[in-house]
Amino acid sequence: MKSILWFTVGVAAGFAVAHQVNQTKQGRDFFSAVDAKARAFGHAIAEGYHARDAELRAEQGETHAAL
Repeated sequence: MKSILWFTVGVAAGFAVAHQVNQTKQGRDFFSAVDAKARAFGHAIAEGYHARDAELRAEQGETHAAL
């Protein structure tokens, strides 16, 4: 039970600090850069997923055609 309390306190403190940092120009720039990198990472993951999905579907189509 104590660990849940400390986890909650840590999350709340993190949000409070992030809110304070975001009120400065440097903080907004920092969070914008982090957001851009996270979005780029997410797009790369999605692109890789879709490419692999297309490969597997093409391979599956070849397998069904051979049967």
